[in-house]
Amino acid sequence: MSDDVFPDRSMELRDKLAWMIETNGWLLEPVPALATTDPPIPGYSYTIGFEQTFGFPEVLIVGLKPVHARGLAGLLADLLRGGTQVPVGELFRGLYDGEQRAALLSIDVDALGEMFASATTWYRDEPFRMVQLAWPDRAGWLPWESGFDPSLAGVQLVLGEPPA
Repeated sequence: MSDDVFPDRSMELRDKLAWMIETNGWLLEPVPALATTDPPIPGYSYTIGFEQTFGFPEVLIVGLKPVHARGLAGLLADLLRGGTQVPVGELFRGLYDGEQRAALLSIDVDALGEMFASATTWYRDEPFRMVQLAWPDRAGWLPWESGFDPSLAGVQLVLGEPPA
């Protein structure tokens, strides 16, 4: 018996995406840091399948290791699967431990689309929505707030519009 998660390693990318979405309802696509851009973009991950499975935008998580991003995306998926209405563009609580605040920021997919190559492969010519999940620092501050840990400023770039 093989421990390989894919039934066929020679599958085309779109077929692999389809298999993973069919199996789990969504997937997380990790992308390594892009050091050649100005400014450099830290590693990030994004979902594919939230639109079909939950009728919710795909979710971008910047600056966390894929295993941690997968955990956060899974928590969000559980909320959506349970029928929770998760707001976009405003602060909310209930995703993180300790009632820390979170926000989902709308992303301009047209402007940043090349960051989402696998999603573009999946959706082909169909438009898709993307939101950035902002995560707090250890003190609970979000990246656009003055108390946010400055050592994390280059780790969690804010690519969407923060709440007013």
